[in-house]
Amino acid sequence: MTLPEFKEIYYMEWAHRLWGRVIGLSFVIPTVYFIARRRVSAPIARNLVLISSLIGTQGVVGWWMVKSGLKDDLFAKGSHPRVSQYRLATHLCLAFSVFTAMLWNALQIFRERHLVLDSQPNRASALLARLSSPALRGFRIGSAVVAGLIFTTAMSGAFVAGLDAGLIYNEFPYMGLGLTPPKAELFDGFYARKEDRTDLWWRNMFENPSLVQLDHRILATTTFVAVHALWAYARFTPRVRAALPQGAWRASHAVLALVWMQVVLGISTLLYLVPTPVAATHQAGSLALLTGAVVLGSRVWTPPRLARLVAQRMAGVRVRQAKAGRGPAGQAPDRSIVSPVKMAMHAKPSVGAVGLKPARGEHIF
Repeated sequence: MTLPEFKEIYYMEWAHRLWGRVIGLSFVIPTVYFIARRRVSAPIARNLVLISSLIGTQGVVGWWMVKSGLKDDLFAKGSHPRVSQYRLATHLCLAFSVFTAMLWNALQIFRERHLVLDSQPNRASALLARLSSPALRGFRIGSAVVAGLIFTTAMSGAFVAGLDAGLIYNEFPYMGLGLTPPKAELFDGFYARKEDRTDLWWRNMFENPSLVQLDHRILATTTFVAVHALWAYARFTPRVRAALPQGAWRASHAVLALVWMQVVLGISTLLYLVPTPVAATHQAGSLALLTGAVVLGSRVWTPPRLARLVAQRMAGVRVRQAKAGRGPAGQAPDRSIVSPVKMAMHAKPSVGAVGLKPARGEHIF
């Protein structure tokens, strides 16, 4: 390595570490302030502390990852510095987890504030009642499955990067003479460390570049098919199509477009022998795709806390109406306006994410 090459990689690493510290401080300091001043609710305070802990853990894992590349044979002739693919994947997993936790909490806070402070609380209760429709249960589960597949595929990409597995079989959809390499190559005894070879399967899955690349292809293809299946389920199932909020429809279209972009970037990265700009864009594309899936989930998920808050506000409105003597012919106000919220409160929580069809000109987060 020449001195200019060393400077380039040094400043890249230095900027990465400095940026990580800036992220940590810009989150932890406001967290301490908001909790100390009691400006956030107990659930949000708990989530903020959890995210702060993850950020701190991420710094430790980053050091742990870099340390794996500082070995005694680093300066031997022909040696190539390489960090552990396991530690690299752990570092990326924590980064994606921190980002997803921040995004999910932000979406919930914005949405909760919008619905609770709505000038027409009966409209908010009607929206929550619509989200509690049984027709959306399957879609919520499907959106959670898609998000999990995207996350898992991105983590498998860390193993591809850590092993330079993208530098072999630079063709698609074939890998050599077939869709997969020979079985003897995929499960090579070279990677087994135990005499009885009980670790043959899992070590090849995480340490054999050929199998690691094949695993990533399989996961990526599964994710691609799952996104299309979820979109088609909503598009061609009348009950789901009628119940799905407009915001969720827009998010599903965005996820569909993002998964196509990600596939094109992935194939391009492979065919062109992993050029750094394309590979970095491919990694950023995985985060963009995960973001789209999280937003989609947030628009079909109804937190029980939100239902309780809207129900409390509706009850307060009803009490004020009763005290003011409102209601037709001197009768008490109609109590039925609270029933949709009660339905949402007593509905069994489901796995997924969120949204309602807003009125014209209205934005529901």
